[in-house]
This record gives sequence, structure tokens and C-alpha cells, in this order.
Amino acid sequence: MDVATLRWFQLVADGVTVTEVSDIEMVSQPAVSRALARLEREVGTPLLRREGRVLRMTHAGTVFKRHVDAVLHQLDDGLAAVHQLLDPETGTVTVAFQPSLGTWLVPDLVTSFRRAHPEVRLDLRTKEDETVTALGPHSTVDLELSTLRPRVGDDQPRWRALVAEPMRLLVGPDHRLVGTPEVALGDVAHDDFVMMVPTSVLRKHTEQLCREAGFTPSISFVAADLPTLRGYVAAGLGVAVAPTRWGGSVAAPVAGLHVLALADRTATRDVGLSWAPQRRLLPAAELFRRHVLDRAEAGLLPTPVPPTEG
Repeated sequence: MDVATLRWFQLVADGVTVTEVSDIEMVSQPAVSRALARLEREVGTPLLRREGRVLRMTHAGTVFKRHVDAVLHQLDDGLAAVHQLLDPETGTVTVAFQPSLGTWLVPDLVTSFRRAHPEVRLDLRTKEDETVTALGPHSTVDLELSTLRPRVGDDQPRWRALVAEPMRLLVGPDHRLVGTPEVALGDVAHDDFVMMVPTSVLRKHTEQLCREAGFTPSISFVAADLPTLRGYVAAGLGVAVAPTRWGGSVAAPVAGLHVLALADRTATRDVGLSWAPQRRLLPAAELFRRHVLDRAEAGLLPTPVPPTEG
């Protein structure tokens, strides 16, 4: 089957008229019509039917188009891969990341990468559900930055730790522990907690830390993002656990919010880079993957900041 004919069929099936296809492709209308008729003979059944001036897909056409879309997508990926082999500096890299990493880690990696590879385009996507990986055999995401460590398995994403980020306890202006240089999570076992939404990895991490400290937290309020969580704590609505870089000076200060160091041994979270083993990374994506890992190994990633708010 002719690739151009498959693309014409795809356009017509998506609602483009034969006249418009002929204008776009700079071929005659009869040539487009003959090519579509030849495609139907090769398939063995009508794929399109006329409704007024517009061609609509038959049931067979609808079934066939799903496979045409997949084939042309794979073909375009292959052509892009060849192009990137010839010039990997002109490709596109799609990176998914947790929102909390967008204030310190992602800017550092993007800025340093673009200094070395200014022509590579980065498609950055924040994750809505942090508890589910954005990677997979049918995903368009190349790499993922998150604190979600994948399960072990041949078909699971590969994961490399980049940096360990200390967690801190956030308390309000009138809390009894204000001024204490270091506390244990068990010291607030009977306090109300402000928690992130259930789709947050930080929520699951906080609950795990509380279990390890021997208690189940009492949740007073739920926040959809870290700035809201910090605001709730500053208003005295409960205590919370948050990563260092949001509890410290990187985020805008919040009046009344106090950030206390945690003595608990496991009060850290590992930030890592993931990629899917089933999908071969195109050269531009491999350039970014290598850049991230090299930067981590060289100790060039931003370092945690001490608690400063209060």
C-alpha cells in the first residue's frame, strides 16, 4: 500500500474533503479519488461513503483507520529517529515531573541542558496523579522525574536516584514546638495534620513516616498543592510534613510558618529519573537522560537548604 494514499485516507477520514486534500498535497482531485478507490480494492471492502459533499467512514473504515493511525505514527517515529541519528541536536524530549520538583530541580536541569544543546526542544508536562507513572509502552513520555519508585519487574520503568531530599515538619505560629531545633515525628502524634490529596506521593510518604513513628495521623484539612498546604499550616489548621526545598527559602515565605528539622532516620525522599525499558529512547532523549545522570553523579544538582521560615 502506498504511504501517501494512507495519509490521504487518514485526512479524509478525519473530515478533510477531497478538494482540500488535493490542495494540501498539490495533486489533482481525480488522482486522490482514484488512490482512495484503489485502497478500498486492496482492503477488499468500501472504507468511505458519501454524505452530501463529505465522505464518511464505513464501519470497516473506522476499524481500518485505527490501524492506519498506529502504522503512520510508528512510521513517523521511525523517520524522526533516523533524522535524530543524523542530527540528534534537533529532536524533542518529553519529560513528565511532579509539580513539587518544578520550582528547583526541573529549572536547573532544563537550563543546564539547553546551554549544551540549545536546539533540542523540551516538552515539559506536570503529572496530575503522582501515584501512577507517566511511562509505558504506549505513552509519549520519554523520561519522568518523580519520587515514585517503580515496582521491580522486567516490564517496569527503570529508575535511578538523583538526590535525597530531607523532609521537615511544618508548624503554625503558636505551636508548642516553635523554636525547637530538631523534633521527632512522634512528638506530634496527637496533633491534627494537613495532608496533600490522595493522588500525591507526598501524602503516601507522610502516612508511611507516621506509621513508622507508631501512629496514624488525624487529618484536619486536605490541600491540592504545596503552597496551599503551607498556607493552611501557617493559619494554625494543623501540622504537616513537606520536602526541604518547599519548607525552606526557595518558596515564597509565609508569615507564621515555622519549619523544623526532623530527627526521624527515614525522613527523606529520593528524587529519581525513570524511563521505560520497552521503548528505545531517541537520541535527543538519550542526550537528556545522560545529562541528568551525569549532573547527579557529579554532585551538581541543587542542594537542600536549611529551615529558615518563621
